[in-house]
Amino acid sequence: MAKGKVGKTVGSLGDYLKEQRVSARLSLRQLADQAGVSNPYLSQIERGLRKPSAEVLQQIAKALRISAEQLYIRAGILSPDDGVGGSVELAIVSDTGLTERQKQSLLDVYASFLALNAADSADEDSSTGSSAEADPVAEVREDAPTNTETDSDAVANEG
Repeated sequence: MAKGKVGKTVGSLGDYLKEQRVSARLSLRQLADQAGVSNPYLSQIERGLRKPSAEVLQQIAKALRISAEQLYIRAGILSPDDGVGGSVELAIVSDTGLTERQKQSLLDVYASFLALNAADSADEDSSTGSSAEADPVAEVREDAPTNTETDSDAVANEG
């Protein structure tokens, strides 16, 4: 079956889009016109053959008068488990100053940082050593002068 080419999330996205389009009583052609995409492209999205960009999803959401965030989740751009509504991801995908390729690169880097931090957190939980040794921020804080040191240096420089 052709749906398997792009992935499960896109298939459910296509089904969801079709359901929303039908409930809005719009033809495929009408929605395509309102969203500013071609009729065949929208058809391919609905059938799960194409994965639309965040920008296209935003246009479709606007035309259907539904939440773009919901489409991002269904497309796999956002995770529903992202805590505060995926604010970082939403900021990236809604930034008009970035190209789609740049947006995807930032999303990939962000996801890799989250995965790395989760793995580091799991490692710290399983080890008995101090986590401050592996924390560069903690090392910087330890080396930073305290307020009393800074104040005494300022007094010494005044004299």
